[in-house]
Amino acid sequence: MTAQIGEYLRYQGEGVSMCTEPLGDYFAMGGRTPKFQASCTALWRGYVGGWEIVAGRLYLVKLTGTLADGTEASLETVFPGFPERVFAHWYTGTLRIPRGQRLRYRHMGYDSVHERDEMLEFEQGVIRRTWVRHNGEAEPDDTRPQGYAAGARTVFAHPRSSVTPSSSAGERR
Repeated sequence: MTAQIGEYLRYQGEGVSMCTEPLGDYFAMGGRTPKFQASCTALWRGYVGGWEIVAGRLYLVKLTGTLADGTEASLETVFPGFPERVFAHWYTGTLRIPRGQRLRYRHMGYDSVHERDEMLEFEQGVIRRTWVRHNGEAEPDDTRPQGYAAGARTVFAHPRSSVTPSSSAGERR
């Protein structure tokens, strides 16, 4: 499997990519699952979700993609009557936000390794704890982009929205 385009998250005022797909859990639990069209090998699921955390709660605020019949997907495709945002009450798990330089590229899903992973643990859509996993450090002269899938964001542009990641994934220590 090709490395995948990450979902977008607005977190602490910053737009970041994450290596987790919370909407997939909704679909796995039997939620309304439309047929999406895979637009490229870097997006097998056929959609990209835009998320935000407000007052410690996870919300889906945007859904882009193309349905099998060729029409554009939106939040209402999955959640009729909810055009602006949906509280992710179904999600219990850990979101992973890669930080820093990429140490190893793996041409497989979200298996690439970055200097750090910021982890956000949720229970029924409510954040319970956060921590940082340290995976190593890049060489001081390493000029590779920081964060996840910078190239994917350049090649596979998504419509601008309030949850589109900034041009730099940002470095926080």
